[in-house]
Amino acid sequence: MPTSKYKPAPAADFVLPFDLPDVGLRGRLVRLEVTSARALSAHKLPEAAARVAGETLALAAILGTAIKLDGRLTVQTKSDGPLDLVTADYFGAADGKPIGLRGYARADDGRMAELPAPVQFDAMAGDGVMAITIEPRRDGKAYQGIVELSPAGIAASAETYFAQSEQLPTVVRLAAAPVYTPGAPFPAWRVGGIMLQATPEGRGSEDDWERLASFLSTVEDIELVDVTLPAEDLLWRLFHEDEARVLPAEPVEFRCNCDTSRISAVLRAYSDADRRGLADGDGIIRARCEFCGKTHEIAPSDLAAQGEP
Repeated sequence: MPTSKYKPAPAADFVLPFDLPDVGLRGRLVRLEVTSARALSAHKLPEAAARVAGETLALAAILGTAIKLDGRLTVQTKSDGPLDLVTADYFGAADGKPIGLRGYARADDGRMAELPAPVQFDAMAGDGVMAITIEPRRDGKAYQGIVELSPAGIAASAETYFAQSEQLPTVVRLAAAPVYTPGAPFPAWRVGGIMLQATPEGRGSEDDWERLASFLSTVEDIELVDVTLPAEDLLWRLFHEDEARVLPAEPVEFRCNCDTSRISAVLRAYSDADRRGLADGDGIIRARCEFCGKTHEIAPSDLAAQGEP
């Protein structure tokens, strides 16, 4: 576990890599607070839907850091239920910025309200798929893997993805919880997750895998999201008999790359009539980013530069 030179993980907004070298296993522990609260603040979602959106954020952080991606990774679900779209983007650390996350979910409030309590994932999502898209920033080709959504939830769908695409035994636990503050109109959200995965070398036995993977079933949701519980203490509880090695934590922040100039460039391809149809009464087109909630205002003068350098 940690040495005298090791800097403990912060209370939240980090991904903590760890491995169990003697048995050939590796893992990631993620905990989000400010990042998840900001990512889920752009839209008011029913609590059950927000929980799924938070879990998807945690999964994106786990997957992006697991492959050490310099680029973007997107986890997206599409389905026929009242929660028909959930998406989370992971951006690799670059240009002095830490790992970035953003997310969005779309829910039909009327259909959600008709679901019996407690609302279950399969009732919200219905039938659909999970797509994981990897887009390297420099070298390499984009890749997309698609699996059917598991009725058991986002974590189970991720396990299916690993079983089918990488054929590596993997177990994932995800959690999200609202934090209510007096006077605040909406709750903030804390998010956590942990993944344990066999390495390609596979030095451990099947018994080792079953024993250690079963430990994750003992993890309580509160342990994943509790900012007062040191991450290293949680890993020690789970894996102290197997000499877990903890690596430096990787900081995470909310990041949205929406840009007014890019929206303007897209709008220049529209006809004048189409642009007038999109504009408000004052002639300005207002485009709201679904991820961060920012409204981009594009005036006719911003679009008059078509054909100019």
